[in-house]
Amino acid sequence: MQYEAVIGLEVHAQLSTNTKIFCRCSTNFGSEPNSQTCPVCLGLPGSLPVLNKKAVEFAIKTGLALNSRIASYTRFARKNYFYPDLPKNYQISQYELPICEGGYIEISVDEKPKRINLTRIHLEEDAGKNIHDAKNPFSLVDLNRTGVPLMEIVSEPDIRTPQEASEYMKKLRTILRYIEVCDGNMEQGSLRCDANVSVRPVGQKEFGVKVELKNMNSFKYVEKALEYEIKRQIEILQDGGKIIQETRLFDANSSRTYSMRSKEEAHDYRYFPDPDLVPVIINDEMIQEIMSGLPELPDKKISRFITDYNLTNYDAEILASDKYLAGWFEEVVRCGVNPKTAANWIINELLKFLNEDDKTISDTPIKPQQLANLIRMIEKGVISGKIAKTVFHEMYQTGNEPDAIVTQKGLVQISDTETIQKTIDEILAANPKEVERYKNGETKLLGFFAGQVMKVTKGKANPQMVNEILKKRLS
Repeated sequence: MQYEAVIGLEVHAQLSTNTKIFCRCSTNFGSEPNSQTCPVCLGLPGSLPVLNKKAVEFAIKTGLALNSRIASYTRFARKNYFYPDLPKNYQISQYELPICEGGYIEISVDEKPKRINLTRIHLEEDAGKNIHDAKNPFSLVDLNRTGVPLMEIVSEPDIRTPQEASEYMKKLRTILRYIEVCDGNMEQGSLRCDANVSVRPVGQKEFGVKVELKNMNSFKYVEKALEYEIKRQIEILQDGGKIIQETRLFDANSSRTYSMRSKEEAHDYRYFPDPDLVPVIINDEMIQEIMSGLPELPDKKISRFITDYNLTNYDAEILASDKYLAGWFEEVVRCGVNPKTAANWIINELLKFLNEDDKTISDTPIKPQQLANLIRMIEKGVISGKIAKTVFHEMYQTGNEPDAIVTQKGLVQISDTETIQKTIDEILAANPKEVERYKNGETKLLGFFAGQVMKVTKGKANPQMVNEILKKRLS
């Protein structure tokens, strides 16, 4: 029997606010444990929460970017459960009246487009962090993260493969970073993912028993956890067993999932409206103001890059994957160089260096104008494409202007006909057997002769002139 997976993702995005969602404590990452707390986020008696307006605006902004309906009336609820990292013994979240409903994200896997529908987007506060030490018989609790604003983005069970899940996460992360509501730093926990996954026979409409997967903080782990869990569930069913509804954790070291606890239902949390927070009223004026501030989103930018700059879909997707990278590319183009040439240098050279150094476009010492100048030097024949790569590497290391590097290192391209002819004649005279073989039909030896010329001239000879003169001399 053939099975298919049914997957829904719950993504928790930490909002990029300066303060927590219900108090004025800082949200800075990496501070001394328990140094960013107050009576409100610790839930001390008599303390009252006050909603962070910026968190509401960020949630609306996200809903608009993801094609969701924005609620005119929304309120917060208390989600009750007991755990050491939850000092109030309840989490302030949203239940029956979320801030955004519906929406969708469009992805592409193997060049096949697919729309993943959203169920809801709601606001909530984060819990603290338990720190376990295998050498000691106790755990520590850091409550700095308690009360940090989260946005939970819940998809419909429209995802069918681990690859689709990974692409959905990547696309969502790109959009959140474009609209600057979340930095998307998965290593620091700014973007975290839980998955509900079940399997069913192909053609069956009813869903199977779902299992919740936690502890996935990278695109690779999302794929690996889902791959293992899907395989595990299929093997159980094929052996005549039954799937247990439970919560499982993913162990990155073994690439396996293991049982954590039985899965809770909504009634287990005893949701009820938070009596300390008033309902939130969102009017059309507020929505329109936020909508007017939305940037050009990735899909539209990709389409425009293809249309306006004649880029391939592949190049456009890479350049539009980061808003600042896309802006950097367009600055180069505005300097008057060919967009395709600029895209090639950015994708094949600049991004290679940045990825090797684990840096972003914001860290590059090269200015857009400098890359444009380098491209123009190639087009004018001042330097060859091969020499240009050497110059570019020096630009990346030092931030110096390309013409200054070329002058300092004596890298100006040799385009003098007499000089190139003299060099070619010397090489042909030194390789009479190869010349004879060429004249007898081994025309591929042209590359050998050209290589020798470039070797003698240290790559500075004009390649086009070299090939033209070689063909004349060998004819």
